[in-house]
Amino acid sequence: MKKNNQNLKVSIICPIFNADNYICHTINSIINQTYQNFEIIIIDGGSSDSTLSLLEGYKNNIKSLISEPDNGMYDALVKGFKLATGDIMCYLNAGDFLYPHAF
Repeated sequence: MKKNNQNLKVSIICPIFNADNYICHTINSIINQTYQNFEIIIIDGGSSDSTLSLLEGYKNNIKSLISEPDNGMYDALVKGFKLATGDIMCYLNAGDFLYPHAF
């Protein structure tokens, strides 16, 4: 069955580590999109700051959250893409953000 653009799910993988200064801005830029068929997957490399506490406020918006030591950003991305179920996949680093109507 062919999907039209309005049915395509977007998977957004966010590899993060000690991102408490930026993560809220990043997550807010995703959840404030007008297009709402997306999933957020957070792969945290074992943050020791308040990143995980801040993410608690977004638990209803985050499909998957893994927090464990990893071998860097690319290892985190591989973990995230394996969990993704979207038709379109992208990643957004902590501190990056999406402009309104980005997708």
